[in-house]
Amino acid sequence: MPLSTDSALRLCVLASGSKGNAIYVSDGRTALLVDAGLSGIEIERRMAAVGLQPSALTAIVVSHEHSDHVRGVGVLSRRYQLPVYMSAATAQACGSKLGRLHAMHPFVIGKRFTIDDLVLHPFATSHDAEDPAGFTIAQNGRKIGIATDLGIATGMIKEHLKSCELLVLEANHDPVMLIDGPYPWPLKQRIQSRSGHLSNQDSGDLLADIHHDGLRHVVLAHLSETNNTPQIALQTVKKALADIDCRFQLHVAGQDCCSAVLVLR
Repeated sequence: MPLSTDSALRLCVLASGSKGNAIYVSDGRTALLVDAGLSGIEIERRMAAVGLQPSALTAIVVSHEHSDHVRGVGVLSRRYQLPVYMSAATAQACGSKLGRLHAMHPFVIGKRFTIDDLVLHPFATSHDAEDPAGFTIAQNGRKIGIATDLGIATGMIKEHLKSCELLVLEANHDPVMLIDGPYPWPLKQRIQSRSGHLSNQDSGDLLADIHHDGLRHVVLAHLSETNNTPQIALQTVKKALADIDCRFQLHVAGQDCCSAVLVLR
C-alpha cells in the first residue's frame, strides 16, 4: 500500500512485547516508525503483511535505547535513507550498537517538534532507561498517544494522553501471575517498580481517568508472554471501566503479528 492521498491518521502496531516493538504511524503523506525493535528483515515482512511499503517511510522515532526498541533502527536508516529522531541522551546510551545512521536529529523531551505535517510531543516516562519518552502525534486536530514501558502513570503522562483519539497503552502484566511465575525475584521487583512496567490494573485505572467521548481506539500493548494473556488483560481493563460509558474500541497488540491498521478521519 503506497501512502494514501487522504489525510487520515493511520496506526498499525507491527510488534509489541519484550522481543521487539515497532509502531507505524502515517497521515497519508508522512510515514513514521516509532521504534524499530525487530530485525530490518522482519520489520519489512510485517509491513508487507499489512500492505505497507518500507520504501515509503519518512523517518524513525526512538523512545529509548533498549534493544527491543532499536534492534532494526540502524539497518533501516541506512537501507532507506531514513533520518532517526531521538534524544541526545538516548543516542549516547545506544553507543555503537546502531552503527552508522543516515542522519540523526536530536529532540528534547517536553519540546514539540515536527516531521512534515505531523507534530510530535515527546514526554518523559518512568522507565529504567537513560531518557525514555512517550509520544503524542497530532495532525489537523487529531491526536495519537503512545505510552508503553512506564512503571507509573504520572499526572503529566495523563495530561498528555487525555485528549487523544487513539491510544497505544501498556498493559504488561498481571501481578498475581508475575509473583507466582518463574522470573527471578530481582526481575519481578524491577517489573513492579516505578521504573518498570504498567500492570493491567494500572492500565485500566489510567483509562478510567482519561477516557472521553472522542476516544475511539485503545490498543493494549507490551503484554508479557509469561506474566499475562490477552484475555486477562482485556478482562482486567474492562472491569476497571465497568462503571463508565465507554464508546471506544479496545484492541490487544501481539508480539508475533501486526494489529489491524486503525484509521482516524
